[in-house]
This record gives sequence, C-alpha cells and structure tokens, in this order.
Amino acid sequence: MNAVLWTDGGARGNPGPAAFAYVLEAEDGTVLAAHGETIGVATNNVAEYSALVAGLGRAGELGVTTLELRSDSELMVKQMRGEYRVKNKDLQGLFLDASRAARALGSVTYTHVRREHNELADRLVNEALDAATT
Repeated sequence: MNAVLWTDGGARGNPGPAAFAYVLEAEDGTVLAAHGETIGVATNNVAEYSALVAGLGRAGELGVTTLELRSDSELMVKQMRGEYRVKNKDLQGLFLDASRAARALGSVTYTHVRREHNELADRLVNEALDAATT
C-alpha cells in the first residue's frame, strides 16, 4: 500500500513542554491514522523525530510499503536523506529508530514542506500541548 505521512513536533520553549503528531493518508487523501501526543519536556527536534518514529511505526502496522514523508523540519528531512550528519546525542537514537522503521517498510522518501502545508499535524501538536497545559 502507498501512503503519505505528515509529521510535526513542537516545544513551547526549547526545550519546554513538547508534543508530536502524525497524519497518515492513503494516496487518495483518506486519513488512515492521525495522532497527537505530549512527550514531556523536550526540544523541537526531539519532538519532530518522535513524530517520525511513531508515524513510521503506525504505517508499518497498517501494511504500508511505499511512503512519502512530508515534514516542515528541514533538519530532520535532510538528516534522513543522508545530506546532514546527526551530531546531537539526543537525536542519534531517534534517528536510528526511524531508520530501522523506514527500512522495514520498504520505500520511504522524504520531502520538506512549508509549515502552512502541514496544517493538520501542526494543529494536532498544538491541541496536545494546549490540553497538557490547561
């Protein structure tokens, strides 16, 4: 099955209260899964990678074999493409987890998108953070 995975992560303060979200869509735009979750205090980049790892895991559970990841995290996209090295110790384990999950799926491509094109995942992150801080 082919699908698109939209991911987002955010922290209020950096580090600060953090959350991630993913939206998994079929090729026709049907939402197969959508999830937002708080992760305690973390950086934006840790939240972005947490979204990727969780979304890839869910894609695997649903039998996705070809996936296009779309994220507004240019750093994460370039690291996953192998264009940038992962120097940050906090990200190295998450990068390895994401790499393993991507290999298990089969074919994964990584696309950087502008934040305004990632509306649903961004909204889920903010809803999770709002719920955690009220």
